[in-house]
This record gives sequence, C-alpha cells and structure tokens, in this order.
Amino acid sequence: MNSKLFKLIIAALFSTLFVANSWAEVVVIVHPSVSDTASVKDISRVFLGKSKSLPGGHKVKPVGLASGNSARDEFNEKVLKKSDSQLKSYWSKLIFTGKGQPPKELGSDADVITKVSSDPGSIGYISKESVTDAVKVLANF
Repeated sequence: MNSKLFKLIIAALFSTLFVANSWAEVVVIVHPSVSDTASVKDISRVFLGKSKSLPGGHKVKPVGLASGNSARDEFNEKVLKKSDSQLKSYWSKLIFTGKGQPPKELGSDADVITKVSSDPGSIGYISKESVTDAVKVLANF
C-alpha cells in the first residue's frame, strides 16, 4: 500500500473518532430554579424509577428521548449502564408487576428542553450542543 494512501486512511479514521466523540456528549438538564446537585448514581436511580427526587429533596419526573436517538444511546450506556434491549426488559418487568413506568419519551432535544424549561419538576437529557439558557445543566457525560 502506498504510504500516502495509508496516512490518508489513518487520518480519516482518527478524524471520524474525534467527530463521533464530540457528538457523544450528553448533558442532564433541569429547570433553572433547581438548586440541587446530583451524582451519576443519583441520576441513574431517578431514570430507573428507584428514586423520585434529587439528593436535596427536589421531586423530579424524568423525561427521555425516543428510541434510535444517539443521545439516548449514549445516556443509557454512560449513566444507566444498560443497552436499549436491557432497558426494555427492565421496564417490562416493572410494568408487569405494577412497580413502575418508564420515563416519558419525547421526540427531540428541543422537546425535552421545552418540557424541562416549563416544568420545574422535570429532569431530562439532551445532546450537549443543544443546551440553551432555558435550562440548567445538572451533569455532563
């Protein structure tokens, strides 16, 4: 293989990794009036239905993104430590036993921002590049 071609292929692979990495950043957002802080474990407990409030006592209802959204996949992997199929199985068991309901799913980052910015009791996640002044970033992943 020609060394120029090899270098070009390597450069293309690295640039793809860096671009994919920049797309992968996900943030957890809350209403600007929320003063609580939360760890990954706290956020995971809220989104898995194990807790209904942040550590400071602020009650929250999680909202998520619809299946197929890259921010959802990243959030599930980094925060919940589960794949989409594992989460479907997890929620199926809770629904069947009457012990829980999954977070409401919204269609886009803009929909999550609208919900969270208009409801101090909501918590959601979006792609980092979608953040606006209408919401407060609680955590970065």
